Amino acid sequence: MTSLYETDFHAWANQQATLLRAGNLASADIPNIIEEIESMGRSEQRELVNRLVVLMLHLLKWRYQPALRGNSWKLSIREQRLRLAAHLEDNPSLKSKIDLAMSRAYSLALIEAERETGLAEATFPPVCPFAFTQMMDDGFWPDQQIAA
Repeated sequence: MTSLYETDFHAWANQQATLLRAGNLASADIPNIIEEIESMGRSEQRELVNRLVVLMLHLLKWRYQPALRGNSWKLSIREQRLRLAAHLEDNPSLKSKIDLAMSRAYSLALIEAERETGLAEATFPPVCPFAFTQMMDDGFWPDQQIAA
């Protein structure tokens, strides 16, 4: 028998919320509720890594392609700093996962940097050359200070 969870997730979610609000745990789909909550936590971690990838990528491009620096890269860096700050404000427990997220993100940022710049992977440091606090600092621009 196919469950509502499998056929209409939206309806299932609303049904489960109604059951939980009413305190009717016996009728709630506890295993799938648990799975969805755990999935949401993993999604927040992936969002952290994804934002870090974009920020690292543009900081690398800024450092290693100075002749191509432009407003688009500058705005992308500023945007990611704001989005990361908001994401961590909304999910403060992710701060304890910054080191792991940065390691995962840098591996992906290297691939993107090589793809987007045409520079060899060996051009870039094997580990992230930026500290998280630097990356988040509005005044930090690798190899060049610029006016805000």
